[in-house]
Amino acid sequence: MKRVATLVFSAAMLVALTSSAFAALRVPQIAVSGGSLQGYLNSQGESINVLTDQNAVQSWSTTVSNNSTFSLQIELAGNAASNTIGIYNAAAGSPALYQVFPGAAATGWFATASFRNFPTRVVVNLFDANAALQGTTTYLGADRTNFGYYLSGPGGLFYSQDVRNAGSAAQALTYAGNGFNSGSWWLCWEDSPVASSDMDYDDAVLFLESVNPTPVSTTTWGQLKARVR
Repeated sequence: MKRVATLVFSAAMLVALTSSAFAALRVPQIAVSGGSLQGYLNSQGESINVLTDQNAVQSWSTTVSNNSTFSLQIELAGNAASNTIGIYNAAAGSPALYQVFPGAAATGWFATASFRNFPTRVVVNLFDANAALQGTTTYLGADRTNFGYYLSGPGGLFYSQDVRNAGSAAQALTYAGNGFNSGSWWLCWEDSPVASSDMDYDDAVLFLESVNPTPVSTTTWGQLKARVR
């Protein structure tokens, strides 16, 4: 049985026009089993078709100022108490993992993250559901111009970039929000290897606001594959 938790992640960044200029559909589209993900997105006021509206975006960026926010909502599966979620530098060959939410995070927990320069870093403040500070962590070297998301737990370590996963598997599917969520993004996870999973992609559902999609090009993927190998 799945446990549902909602976590809110706020990051200090520029209020940018989060356009879908770089957005393109994933090719090929990935089969999504069951109706739970579709039902969840429907309940959030979306008119997304989870089978045909999968986006190719797999990493994001902020802009030069550090004064806007984005929120992250997560629906967690049975591994909720063990799964951790965070960000990493998408262009790095062997990226460091910058944890945002520990496995202990429960419904209503939230975090603030601020990207800074001199030195380049991100500062994460974690709060519980009563807004009591649980800890502050500073990660040096966080790249606000190109970052991805990761999920780590009993099922393994998975990245929003397919090429980093075993067999270049799609462990996370991205959807562009529409209606009042236009300009925002949904990132929907499988928390076990796709080859042996139920492929319902509702184990963790992240809602991303005020982030810009990083364009994916053949050259970029080729360079990244060379670094990962």
